[in-house]
Amino acid sequence: MGILTGYRVLDCSIAMAGPFAAQRLGDLGADVVKVEPVTGEWQRHVAAGGAKGNRVNVSFLSLNRNKRSIAVDLKSEDGKAVLMDLVRTADVFLQNYRPGVAKRLGVDYESLSKINPKLIYVSMSGYGETGPYINKPGQDLVLQGMSGAMLSAGREGEAPTPAGQYLVDAVTAYTAFEGALAALLHRERTGEGQLVTVNMLDAITTLQMQELSIFTVAGKPQSRSAEPHAHVYIRAPYGAFATKDGSIIVAFPSLKKLGGLIGEDSFLTMEDETDSWSRRDEIFAKTRERLKTRTSAEWLELFAANDIWAGPVYGYEDLVKDPQIKLNGTFVEYDHPTEGHVKTPGFPIKFSKTPSTVERGAPLAGEHTREILKAAGYDDARIDALMKSGALAETKI
Repeated sequence: MGILTGYRVLDCSIAMAGPFAAQRLGDLGADVVKVEPVTGEWQRHVAAGGAKGNRVNVSFLSLNRNKRSIAVDLKSEDGKAVLMDLVRTADVFLQNYRPGVAKRLGVDYESLSKINPKLIYVSMSGYGETGPYINKPGQDLVLQGMSGAMLSAGREGEAPTPAGQYLVDAVTAYTAFEGALAALLHRERTGEGQLVTVNMLDAITTLQMQELSIFTVAGKPQSRSAEPHAHVYIRAPYGAFATKDGSIIVAFPSLKKLGGLIGEDSFLTMEDETDSWSRRDEIFAKTRERLKTRTSAEWLELFAANDIWAGPVYGYEDLVKDPQIKLNGTFVEYDHPTEGHVKTPGFPIKFSKTPSTVERGAPLAGEHTREILKAAGYDDARIDALMKSGALAETKI
């Protein structure tokens, strides 16, 4: 039994951030019911990386484990009535509709809280519930660019390099997950439900607590270098450097110690807290040239023996095979009824008494429609009638 066993979550979200947040609640034991259109959620039809799968593409598979699916047409009166019945027994309702859509559908917080005053209602958006940007698309890369974070790395005068993962979506998911947990804790203490709002712009902005405070409090501007330094607020050398056979990371070592190890005599007279800033490009360039002379393994062994912060630059193949990753059990493996054997990132939080488990893989659209509604008190005849009307749908394995 997971730590959230006994709580029910209605996941009405799409794409990545909302489903990922709901999946984390399911990983902790909550009964997550994915409420999706009769044609299936949007992400079922958009395969990131072209990984289409058999009946469930990998994008959907990765974001929807530990959920049951009910397929319902919320634009029909019958379908909306079904959702209202489920709301009465829910603890958390999570949606990331565009602002205004929930109200038009009649599933906004004000409407649902009248049915269930103890409901935790998590509303996720791109930029906020109101304001000049409410109609702008809340897309990960767009928000990365808007966040300012891209201009904290790379070469001056060159276009910035985006993060190599869906960073804003993931940060927003964890922010919503945190908000849902905090609201559930408040409800345990007071019995009160409440509205929890999370937006992508605030999530990625507040993640930069230290960087933005350096700008707003200390008044230090973002000043990129001619060399591809990894962060404007960290002293040189700091970044990824090519070696004889690959690349490694080197993170702000003592210049004197580094100079002695790599054979760069000019570093021996430099001061870390002055020259590392004022001569950043020079230090980066000289480090880059010196590190080309040996293999990654040679440099990493030498740096480890001399307490220099350094590490490998992995691809995914290297990451999956890493011994620490294996020891940690970072990935989980299970058998999916339509997609076969699945190996996927697992659970970042470990609980000694209430461990997370994979109870089910990502569902087919409406796979659990009948099961969910029978538990809610519907008989077969009523479910059959709703399916015949088009208000519901089910898919069988």
